[in-house]
Amino acid sequence: MKLDMRPMLRGETHRIEVDFELSPFEINGAIIDSNIKVVGDIVDTAGYMQLSLSVSFDYHGECARCLSPVESTFVTEFVRTAVSEGTLSDEQVEDNVDEYVIIENGQLDIDGQICEELILDFPMRLLCSEDCPGLCPKCGKKKRDGDCGCDLTERDPRWDALRQYFNEENKNN
Repeated sequence: MKLDMRPMLRGETHRIEVDFELSPFEINGAIIDSNIKVVGDIVDTAGYMQLSLSVSFDYHGECARCLSPVESTFVTEFVRTAVSEGTLSDEQVEDNVDEYVIIENGQLDIDGQICEELILDFPMRLLCSEDCPGLCPKCGKKKRDGDCGCDLTERDPRWDALRQYFNEENKNN
């Protein structure tokens, strides 16, 4: 979405409403069920332009630990200072890349920055609950459903010779 910032830059308005939708895409294994809703505004207070957006969408996927279905709504806030092209040096923009959006030719293009912010803010792994115990590594049963009875003791084969030595010592005594 490109916002026409020229009326604000000319001083004709001090507030521009933002309300649009982005096409869904996949983030970290989660499938977005509907369009991504973006709502907010950009406000000019004595030359200081603040872009404030709320981004939300419904998603579904699988728990990274137990493979159970996960469905939820993700909401995040996006706040940046809008500055005209050439106002800041390249070094200032690079040092504060998460703080500014640049108005180029009277237009403010925010789609790419919103998508980048979503990728950074969205959980790296989907979980059905924070304390999900996952699956048994031997039989694959969900640990949440109860104990499966599998022996999870794993022996390091490098110690077999020493283990055998002590077993023989115990038999001789």
